[in-house]
Amino acid sequence: MSVSPREDFAGVTLQRGLDQVADELRRADRFLLTTHENPDGDALGSLLAMHWVLEQLGKDSVMYMSPDEFPLSHEYRHMTFDGLLGAAPDDVDDRTVVFLDCGNIDRMPMDFLRREGMHILNVDHHHDNTRFGTVNLVVPEASCTAEIVFDLARELRAEITPRIAEALYVGLVTDTGRFMYENTTPTAHRMAADLIEVGVDTHRVYRRLFEDLPFRRLELLTRALQGVARYDEGSITMAMLTRSDYEQTGALETDSEGVVDHLRAVEQTKVAVLVRELLSDDRRGRRKVSLRATDGEVDVSLIARNLGGGGHRQAAGFTTELAPDELVTTLREQVATQLGAV
Repeated sequence: MSVSPREDFAGVTLQRGLDQVADELRRADRFLLTTHENPDGDALGSLLAMHWVLEQLGKDSVMYMSPDEFPLSHEYRHMTFDGLLGAAPDDVDDRTVVFLDCGNIDRMPMDFLRREGMHILNVDHHHDNTRFGTVNLVVPEASCTAEIVFDLARELRAEITPRIAEALYVGLVTDTGRFMYENTTPTAHRMAADLIEVGVDTHRVYRRLFEDLPFRRLELLTRALQGVARYDEGSITMAMLTRSDYEQTGALETDSEGVVDHLRAVEQTKVAVLVRELLSDDRRGRRKVSLRATDGEVDVSLIARNLGGGGHRQAAGFTTELAPDELVTTLREQVATQLGAV
């Protein structure tokens, strides 16, 4: 069953969706929580907050992420994941599975989560969510999935403890781009105020997420900026990072976090693109492409979906085996099509 909240002005549909998922969470006793691969702040914050809410309610809750996701990106290393599993629990078939911030089940490519008969709650805010759950609570107007988890916690009458508040705040501040993206709504600011009142130390969170980063990140950023290319009168601003860039700076794959935002800030840019080679031996020849739009003229999630990925209208990504020249040509065609230039 699918519920797409906020379809009517009065908020009746949103409340019905929250009621339904809250009832599911009350009735079940055992849960397995998961999110998408390459998790970002919203994925991790929502996962932790939901886990702690369920534990507070006396539920048997475990979290799953692939061991390949570790070590996490430097800015999330302070987050603790007690109760995290790296393999399917023996009783997985008897657990209610809760996907958080996952627009498509293919973004968590684990066969044990696709077995017939799995009871899945899909809680997300991506507008292109495929509604893969048994029950779907998808709120595209929400600033982040953490905002939906916050609503569910209040619906369940859970106490928003300091650690739950901080996890939710991480999801909120990262997915709104420090409250600068277009998804920053009055509701998002009110949520931030509520979390700060609980005791979130905003300066400490900011330092952990956006400062106090390893020097190798600056070296990697330097290499990316040295190779910036612009196409089609500046509508596309692109940089590429190679295996050699990572090896010579000692950087990890996750150290490219934030590079694309520097490209996005350049004048006349409609779409910023970061292309980076994947480092693991089993993914040689594949590249991760991060897309950021600067305004509403280009929907980068549409481009990403056309190339096997997904995301938001202004932030999306995909993985590809296309050679660099082919990739540049494809992206220029996709952007030009949306801009009406072809």
